[in-house]
Amino acid sequence: MTRFRVAVQIIPRHGLLDPQGKTVRDALVTLGFGSVSDVHVGRHIVIETEAKDATAAEASVRAMCERLLANPVTEDFTIAAVVAA
Repeated sequence: MTRFRVAVQIIPRHGLLDPQGKTVRDALVTLGFGSVSDVHVGRHIVIETEAKDATAAEASVRAMCERLLANPVTEDFTIAAVVAA
């Protein structure tokens, strides 16, 4: 077994209300960054896990996201990186 570090990004689904994202966007516009049209505030989670290979580590973390870490009704997730630790 090899230890892997897996990075996961979880954000609200596109089109759903994101009050934190709206607040950040409004603040950026107020600070003069008028080109910002939308902001989504989410979570960045790093999981260290043991698996036989990177594919198995990714599959395990995907199952974790589907069952616990991300709300399938309101959030989307992406697995950003799978790196041997």
